[in-house]
Amino acid sequence: MPESLTSQQAKYLRQLAHSLKPLVLIGKNGLTDEVLGSVDAALERHELIKVKFIEHKEKELKNQLIDTLCDQAHCFRAGMIGHTAILYRPARKQSRRKIHLPA
Repeated sequence: MPESLTSQQAKYLRQLAHSLKPLVLIGKNGLTDEVLGSVDAALERHELIKVKFIEHKEKELKNQLIDTLCDQAHCFRAGMIGHTAILYRPARKQSRRKIHLPA
């Protein structure tokens, strides 16, 4: 897994995510074990997901929550649009990978 995403890779992932619906919603309880489990399962199944904030509207708080989420779920933030974050993690098995990032 790469150390970080290049700007070109992040742009590519944002384009792919454009038509996706948020799979995980983060409410007033923030990052619970259930949310982390949902994010982990969704990333394993889809590789690229959207996470929507329902309650937390402050930009700094959202950024802190997404950074924590990325650390714990071992994923990358491809972008943040309004109250929705785009997260990416390649599938663990090479054969299950659907997304191939540009070099």
